[in-house]
Amino acid sequence: MASQGSSSSLMQRLKPYIAMISLQFGYAGMNIITKKSLNGGMSHYVLVVYRHAFATLSIAPFAIFLERKVRPKMTFVVFMQIFVLAMLGPVIDQNFYYAGLKFTSPTFSCAMSNILPAMTFVMAVLCRMERLDIKRVRCQAKVAGTLVTVAGAMLMTLYKGPIVEMVWSKNVHEAAASSAAEVAAADKDWVKGSIFLIIATLAWAALFIIQAFTLKRYSAQLSLTTLICFVGTLQAIAVTFVMEHKPSAWVIGFDMNLLAAAYAGIVTSSLAYYVQGLVIQRRGPVFASAFSPLMMIIVAIMGSFILAEKIYLGGILGGVLIVAGLYSVLWGKYKESQEKEQSPIPLATKGAEADAHDVMMSIGADEGKQVLELPVKPMK
Repeated sequence: MASQGSSSSLMQRLKPYIAMISLQFGYAGMNIITKKSLNGGMSHYVLVVYRHAFATLSIAPFAIFLERKVRPKMTFVVFMQIFVLAMLGPVIDQNFYYAGLKFTSPTFSCAMSNILPAMTFVMAVLCRMERLDIKRVRCQAKVAGTLVTVAGAMLMTLYKGPIVEMVWSKNVHEAAASSAAEVAAADKDWVKGSIFLIIATLAWAALFIIQAFTLKRYSAQLSLTTLICFVGTLQAIAVTFVMEHKPSAWVIGFDMNLLAAAYAGIVTSSLAYYVQGLVIQRRGPVFASAFSPLMMIIVAIMGSFILAEKIYLGGILGGVLIVAGLYSVLWGKYKESQEKEQSPIPLATKGAEADAHDVMMSIGADEGKQVLELPVKPMK
């Protein structure tokens, strides 16, 4: 009996770890499948439409039944905020992210997405949602982490360096030697893709900031997520009609394109939202955030196997800087949360913190992805 109790207790402690590691594999799979689909010629505009259509259909039933008694009344102000959130998330963020993924690589895109907490921190300070007391060590850690993260992103953008050969991919890279003209064109696309990824991350950080205000007026998280996905789908359709003039671009069959859209919409926009929400409730946002770099490692290994992805020295060095900066920012947030727990909090402040925690539990257009407590992981 005692051994059964101890094993059961051990499993309870391990559940959050198993859940977050499983999520990183889920996110990694999405990046690999999406890259494969984009390389096959699928329009990223169409992919965004189908992805959020799947996300809407998979989340809506839960929102309808679970929040039917707590759903606030829709107002014009809330609708306009939802409209802006849909534009930032499903339209701007996802289109630029997929475009950046197409021009770079899954590993590079995952590494760049880790600058999200630093960007969100900067925006929160500018919007006076974060207090910056530079005399405190925790604030110094957040500022230093932000600067290191940005430096890592700049290094990855401006410097590629030599290819770092993996044992299992060396022969593939040697066989795929390119001409000087092809290398120059690839470098140009790499910089373009890097800029797209930075724009996507900026849009995602802005979404978290605006979502913090929206949740104060419309606190039904599942319903808000469903509405953002639905409005984002309509906006994405309009954008696709403008950008894609060939009707054939909309054709999708039982192939990799359908798998990419369904996987991203159902797994990383619905199932991952639920699992990540449970982990955040139990262990907090900092715990969940700490697993973000794991996805980059998984994608690097899977990408080199499945896509024969080239890993460059600049990407490794930049990725190390980004991860170091990420953990510095997270450490600062962890110390800040400890101070709040140890000090008495006025009722008004408790209400504000509850709103911030609601943001952490909401994924906006996707993923969980989380504002004042720092986004856990952009569900790309």
